Amino acid sequence: MATLATSADERVKGVSIKGNDLVVALRDGRAISVPMAWYPRLNKATAKQKKNWKTCGGGYGIYWPEVDEHLSTEGLLRGAPAPKGKKG
Repeated sequence: MATLATSADERVKGVSIKGNDLVVALRDGRAISVPMAWYPRLNKATAKQKKNWKTCGGGYGIYWPEVDEHLSTEGLLRGAPAPKGKKG
């Protein structure tokens, strides 16, 4: 049986907070959901600050300027929480 394979595109399409999870929509249709607790600086941010994100790194990263938090889709896909020293 043949299947139609689509190209992976791990660039960020959208970002949202759902409950206690950060959800990142990718351009290829996938969504990555990770606990906000993994990113203490972002977790402590106000709702307004969390909504103020921009893509960076050619679309493979997310930056919250008011919080000075950077995340990459590569790290999110690996399930990498913030380093222990990065508490903000």
